[in-house]
Amino acid sequence: MDSNKCNSSVLMLEAKKDFEALLMGNDAIARGALEAGVNVVTGYPGTPSSEIVEQLAKVAEESNLYVEWSVNEKVALEVAAAGSYARLKSMCVMKQVGVNVAADSLLHIAEYGTRGGLVLVSCEDPGALSSTNEGDSRPYAKMMEFPLLEPGDFQEAKDMAKWAFELSEDIRNIVMLRSVTRLSHASGNVIMGELPKDRPKAAFEFSSIPMDQMKGPILAFPTLVDPLRRRQLEKLSKAEKIFEGSPFNKYTGPAKPELLIITSSVCKLYVQEALDILGLWERVGLLKLGTTWPLPSKLLEQHLGICEKIFIVEEGTPFLEDNIKALAAEKAKQVGIKTFFGRKDGTLPPVNELNPDLLIKGINFILGESYQFVSDEYKAKALEIIAAGAPVRELTFCPGCPHRASFWLINSALKLDNRAGFLCGDIGCYSLGAGPCGFSTIKILQAMGSGMGMASGFGKLDKFGMTQPIMAVCGDSTFFHAVIPALVNAVHNRSDMILVVLDNSGTAMTGFQPHPGSPSGAIGTRLPVLDIEKLCNSLNVRVEMGDPFDLKGTRETMLDLLEDGGNPRVLILKQPCALSPIKKGQKMYEMAIDANLCLADLCGCNKLCTRVFKCPGLIWDTQKEKVRIDEVLCTGCGVCADICPAKAIKA
Repeated sequence: MDSNKCNSSVLMLEAKKDFEALLMGNDAIARGALEAGVNVVTGYPGTPSSEIVEQLAKVAEESNLYVEWSVNEKVALEVAAAGSYARLKSMCVMKQVGVNVAADSLLHIAEYGTRGGLVLVSCEDPGALSSTNEGDSRPYAKMMEFPLLEPGDFQEAKDMAKWAFELSEDIRNIVMLRSVTRLSHASGNVIMGELPKDRPKAAFEFSSIPMDQMKGPILAFPTLVDPLRRRQLEKLSKAEKIFEGSPFNKYTGPAKPELLIITSSVCKLYVQEALDILGLWERVGLLKLGTTWPLPSKLLEQHLGICEKIFIVEEGTPFLEDNIKALAAEKAKQVGIKTFFGRKDGTLPPVNELNPDLLIKGINFILGESYQFVSDEYKAKALEIIAAGAPVRELTFCPGCPHRASFWLINSALKLDNRAGFLCGDIGCYSLGAGPCGFSTIKILQAMGSGMGMASGFGKLDKFGMTQPIMAVCGDSTFFHAVIPALVNAVHNRSDMILVVLDNSGTAMTGFQPHPGSPSGAIGTRLPVLDIEKLCNSLNVRVEMGDPFDLKGTRETMLDLLEDGGNPRVLILKQPCALSPIKKGQKMYEMAIDANLCLADLCGCNKLCTRVFKCPGLIWDTQKEKVRIDEVLCTGCGVCADICPAKAIKA
């Protein structure tokens, strides 16, 4: 392969068998899917999962793939299931919160089973590095009774992604592959396998025999539940037998260790590093599980019997810990009484990510050993350097972000209205509207679409004496994903509230992936645009359009909407994200400062532009005691000129 072409998208197709490359975990999963012969790929963007679909979209035409960014995760899973029912290998990709959205369909798909291989990839975020929660999707596998796989390194991410399809086709059911941020977004060496050349033909068969899984109709009826569940449990039992001999389950260490560590996922790497540092490989055994539901009971029985102290290392809920403890209780006669350590007893913290330092502390606590990480002198010097190091960087909107202007408008309109109105928020870049850069405007922030749903509820509380104006905010992608049903609910029930749609022309927070309001799909194919204004008009509600950069005109519209109560109203604020491909690098205005008018404290504004508005493109010059424009960061939106009471900022 041409060494000049060694970028990840080229590697997806051009890397031959046995070629070794440095791949990000998500890229390794994508390559594994290609090696499995995947045909249909769907998903909804969400960090840390997005790159899997993006990489496969780049090679879709050459690989004869159908790749789709779906409207939400539930629909994404249903589209992938359709591919499976037509005997195609299909994969659906999402982050942990998306599994909650897909759960209804997931339950029924797992109960009936599949035809072509169907793999659900859940990329999860322990520590909530880019999420509003650190939800754990693994309990779904146990609750809904389908297999769960967890790769422990980058090679396994590729190999296990491929094997997941084989397992799915072997047992004829969906298989979940779980990754985490430190695997999805880190990189490691991966040896490539072979890419298949076959191109299957899709066909959906439906005979009149309900229980013929490969040819019968796919039905969810009460009378079929008993036989379907029995068949599902047989598949799970078959998976367990396969797991007993899986090469993804591996023991390393002495025959009779003082301590047995059982772990899965990327925690394997943390444990290995901790044991290397401590030099305890002759005393401690490590059982790494790649197949974490159903548990390989015979394998675990064998290893539980060799040691009295068991340390279970995992991120998320104590999923492995609870299940292994239950298995140990069932097998107490065979394995004896054990002492367990993990997240429940406090050996490891109950929340957040793990790391080698935490494991070193845990291992030493169990074995009664001590270890000094660094000398006191080194620690003191490090603290001294930190104190004089890089300045604190608070969470903020990008320079020229239309959301900053939108929250400025909403905040000022609610204050001018003077009835203690408030804003229900939503998930996206605009979640920062709850913080200083959004002037603490958002007062409620939970799940995607819930801001609109809650506003619909608040808007019906007038009969209990509530007189506060209610507003909800969402982005354009979220509008299609989860807000439409809540808006329909508000219209049908005549809820007194205002929905503000912040339309910045893409799924900005996760990399500008397209949505139904975009002119193209995942692979760039031209597609019809669904117009948010027309959709809202079709509900027979008042709809207004505005530009968040037009402070005067849009504020007047907001105040008018606040006065016009009794029914739902919609305000669409349309302005592309400053970093979007359609706007990046373009400036609306060249900004300048009139030094004669910028008087800081003397003009009475008390540095409003840098103290309150806080656009990163505005910098307070402490020597000159004037504001100045950072020409590198400024996008020329012109909003700061409108908010400057002294008119010292010029567009």
